[in-house]
Amino acid sequence: MSAFLSLLSYQLKSEWRQKFAINGILLHVASSVFLVQLCMKVMNPATWNAVFWILLVFSAITAIGRSFIQDSRGKNLYMYTLASPHHYILSKMFYNALLMIVVAILSLFFYGVFNGFPVEFVFRYSLIIVLTSVGYAAVLTMMSAIASKAGNGYLLMPLLSFPVVLPMLLIAIKASKKAMDGIDSSLLYQDIGLLILLNIFIATMAYFLFPYLWKD
Repeated sequence: MSAFLSLLSYQLKSEWRQKFAINGILLHVASSVFLVQLCMKVMNPATWNAVFWILLVFSAITAIGRSFIQDSRGKNLYMYTLASPHHYILSKMFYNALLMIVVAILSLFFYGVFNGFPVEFVFRYSLIIVLTSVGYAAVLTMMSAIASKAGNGYLLMPLLSFPVVLPMLLIAIKASKKAMDGIDSSLLYQDIGLLILLNIFIATMAYFLFPYLWKD
């Protein structure tokens, strides 16, 4: 636990030193939402929901895609001598999950300000956003690690990520639409349970497969 917390603290301090990266993510979120407002002045609830989740996917790729790609080979070799690969990938996923939740909440705020907020049950909608954000963090952290091993990692990252993220995106759109319409919560249990199972499966796969990737 102490090793995990030390690595997590390192991730936070490292990100804090690079404030331009966080500002770039916020600028990407705000400009994307504003562009949607200019292009689609009137949206029905279904369209509003689908466009929000599409924006969130690209924001997630922008925010988390650089997780491993920005690290130099020398830094990776240094971390390899200091930390367990299991602790390292867990700290990366946990930090990216926190970052993704913040990005998702800010995206929802800006999106609601510019395009209205037709969500009837905010708590249910927010729960789906949190679960999906955690799943995005787990998927994209591992995809970033894979892309960093190849040339042109920033170009490869979207190509690797989108097919893996797509099933989670479709479940999130379906479940969040139910939350928007005020459908009985019992009808959401299956979708929420499926998101939780996907998160556990993806995080477990990353936990066991990352040591072989990092060793390479």
